[in-house]
Amino acid sequence: MSELWLQIVGLGADGLAGLRPSARAAVESAEVIFGAERHHRLTAELDVERVAWPSPFDHLLNRLEAHRGRRVVVLVSGDPMWRSAGSRIAAAFPEAVAHPHVSAYQLAAARMLWPLNGCETLTLHGRGPERSAAALRPFVQPGARLLALAADGDSAQEVGAALAGWGFGSSPMRALWDLDADSEGWQEAPAAAWGSGRIPRPGDLCTLAIECRAEAGAPLAPAVPGLADELFEHDGVMTKREVRAATLARLAPLPGQMLWDVGCGCGSVAIEWMRAARGAKAVGLEPRADRRAMASANAQVLGAPGLALKDGRAPEGLAGLPAPDAVFLGGGLSEAAAEAAWWALSPGGRLVANAVTLESEALLVRLAARFGGELSRIRIERASPVGEGGPLAWRPAMSVTQWGARK
Repeated sequence: MSELWLQIVGLGADGLAGLRPSARAAVESAEVIFGAERHHRLTAELDVERVAWPSPFDHLLNRLEAHRGRRVVVLVSGDPMWRSAGSRIAAAFPEAVAHPHVSAYQLAAARMLWPLNGCETLTLHGRGPERSAAALRPFVQPGARLLALAADGDSAQEVGAALAGWGFGSSPMRALWDLDADSEGWQEAPAAAWGSGRIPRPGDLCTLAIECRAEAGAPLAPAVPGLADELFEHDGVMTKREVRAATLARLAPLPGQMLWDVGCGCGSVAIEWMRAARGAKAVGLEPRADRRAMASANAQVLGAPGLALKDGRAPEGLAGLPAPDAVFLGGGLSEAAAEAAWWALSPGGRLVANAVTLESEALLVRLAARFGGELSRIRIERASPVGEGGPLAWRPAMSVTQWGARK
């Protein structure tokens, strides 16, 4: 069996003519070609066995494995290793060889005359809540330039409406479609105009180029933990801004890692965890339906639509959850919950728990003695008037005892 059996080839709108010699040789010598309908259409002159792109994605991996030993080519658009299915194929088959093509991001940046290293490259293409316009929110900051692969032509209206709702409706937004093809075109208008549906629908093979401009009074929501409390819908019971920032610092969000937010309430900690690192994931365990509804709404508004919410209490509700890299015990603090969370963590995992009552503080002292880590106390005071229109004085909030440990 030849070791070089699987090659992933990036294709452009010009089909075989636009491939480098090594990539073209791979396609022309293939026994089997996998690809979407447009990829097969662009290479129609080749007489070869063809396989349509199956769904869901795992079926593709299984079909590829079944052809091991033959000369197999998978066709994708643009650069296989840049926000493409090629990266997942390569992870499953590390012996594969990838042949890159110019990507839609590069073409769009060139048309806009934007330095690509100064842009955020994002995608709305694919399934799941993380592909909705809401997922753009952490990257929508004044002065930011975004290049987003659209799911289809309808994405322009969805994204424009979202930007307008976040106070960025005046942002110039250009839809560029069929890049590098004879049918290439573009249309530019303020985001709010796109969102209103007044602009004609662009083509489905579309990339959105957005220059973010905040309107007066637009709420700022940077990725740095410690968002203003008023950005969250809540019932008064939540991890407040300063304590939340300290909590996230100990939880240490890292790309792709999983958080358990036990007793998540309105979801503030889980949402900030997901915003702080690319691909970070979280499960919120919350027994109250009204608070789960608030957490879901907050996740949509603040750019963490992939937040998974589960009805339950710890420790029973922790069974069957994806393995955590970090655990926060806020409203779900108990000795049994802490013990279950600790043993669920792999080496290097972080556990943080906050307490405001004497009883829960005593529990944290016992847990620290048993598992190690650090105890700290956080005191916050805010200035407010003494009486109506009176002078300002400091009013202390309830002190928070925090225990943080790394396994």
